[in-house]
Amino acid sequence: MSKPLLQRFLRYVTFNTQSDASVSTCPSTSGQTEFVQALAAELNELGFSDVSLNEHAYLTARVPATVENVPAIGFIAHLDTAPDYSGEHVKPQIVENYAGGDIALTDGVSLSVSQYPSLNQYLGQTLITTDGQTLLGGDDKAGIAEIITALKHLIDNPQLAHGEILLCFTPDEEIGRGADRFDVDAFGAEWAYTVDGGELGELEYENFNAATAVVTATGNNCHPGTAYGVMINAQTMAARFHATMPMADTPEGSQGYDGFFHLIGMQGVTESAQLTYLIRDFDRDQFEQRKQWLQSRVEKYDAQLTVGQLSITMTDSYYNMREQVECHPHIIDIAKSAMHACGVEPIVKPIRGGTDGSRLSFMGLPCPNIFTGGHNFHGKHEYICLESMEKAVEVIIAISCLTAEQCQKP
Repeated sequence: MSKPLLQRFLRYVTFNTQSDASVSTCPSTSGQTEFVQALAAELNELGFSDVSLNEHAYLTARVPATVENVPAIGFIAHLDTAPDYSGEHVKPQIVENYAGGDIALTDGVSLSVSQYPSLNQYLGQTLITTDGQTLLGGDDKAGIAEIITALKHLIDNPQLAHGEILLCFTPDEEIGRGADRFDVDAFGAEWAYTVDGGELGELEYENFNAATAVVTATGNNCHPGTAYGVMINAQTMAARFHATMPMADTPEGSQGYDGFFHLIGMQGVTESAQLTYLIRDFDRDQFEQRKQWLQSRVEKYDAQLTVGQLSITMTDSYYNMREQVECHPHIIDIAKSAMHACGVEPIVKPIRGGTDGSRLSFMGLPCPNIFTGGHNFHGKHEYICLESMEKAVEVIIAISCLTAEQCQKP
């Protein structure tokens, strides 16, 4: 199983599929279109049924049921890689029988055990790393490779009892648009799993409630030589406002179920400047309190200004999928049982982020998230363990078969 899985993954990461939030089209980049067209051709060659690719790069396919009266389930992954770091000319390195210690990349860059002690759990296994110049793309090309490999196994082994299995690969997940054009009714699954998690055993059905806030400072520009008493520097206003924000209530100062405010963008000129914040919290009430706190803080700061203006706009992005998933506990139980059957200990933990599954759950498709086997996504230190990827394939197969075993109606 490992050879086709590895070959698929190494082939997939050669496609540059970074998404681009500044573009309004779907998909946002041509690389995603090129990649999904190659995937559609591959699914047809492998014998998948009803392979369908629409104009917005949503690719669906089906594995027919081998037994009747079993709920149809789905597996979902995304085409794009994060715009945070280059995904062009990815050159993966394969470290077989990892012996421990730092892994040299290029130009003095290394994958350091002191910085990433998770490496210690992979002694004797095969790691796939970057060359230090790009991200790797395991988020989420590993998920795509794992889903295709697992479902191809079902196609090749019709003696295995399972219901109808559906797949969908979506564009632009990394910029929050993966579910925008997802047709839940047409997909036809009763529930699904995104294969978009991290290390071996991760099982997630909680994620942040999320919003984006843009704080705008409005000033007045003029020639600096005649600026006395006239110029109002919006960038200075914005910088002074951010300096009043709680510096510990940030991603780098939080963990577990902690929420945060995250400044992700600063731009502007003398006339106008913007600060863009991500607002995150697992608890819905605390999430609303965070939004209100930031709103009030901007209003109070603006009221104290003698010149210039400060304003804010906020947009909710997604909510904690737990509200929609926990009322269907069998979905989680099947995933746990599948992991145990494959010798994997489930690690149930919250997602300090979001996936397509969080939005799809609120669209009527309960959709927890399972591991791919990767670490350090979105940067040059990304790596993934091949043995963990193989376990992901086994778990997808086991989920498919356990659903038939546990949910078949008489």
